[in-house]
Amino acid sequence: MKRLQLVGLIAVALCAASAAHAEGDKAKGRELVYTCNGCHGVPGYANAYPDYHVPHIAGQNEQYIVNALKAYKSGERKHPTMGAQAQSLSDQDISDIAAYLSSIAK
Repeated sequence: MKRLQLVGLIAVALCAASAAHAEGDKAKGRELVYTCNGCHGVPGYANAYPDYHVPHIAGQNEQYIVNALKAYKSGERKHPTMGAQAQSLSDQDISDIAAYLSSIAK
């Protein structure tokens, strides 16, 4: 019985923690992604540097986008343009962008 109670308490704690997570604002994210389209919106998913593949980000998993942008911002992930772009974003901006991009159908 105590084990069942412990499992219940863990489930409640996890639900409370996820509810405390701020959700992104899709409308605000739509405004913020205008600079993303310069590379990620080019037909064929390649930018001005033909030897560098630019991934398609519309419809990408929301948490993946958050993790990637935070990694670029911290320097954990390296790319000069993405690092500079991510440096200008707040955590809320990142959540907003991720909410919008993940809502777009692939």
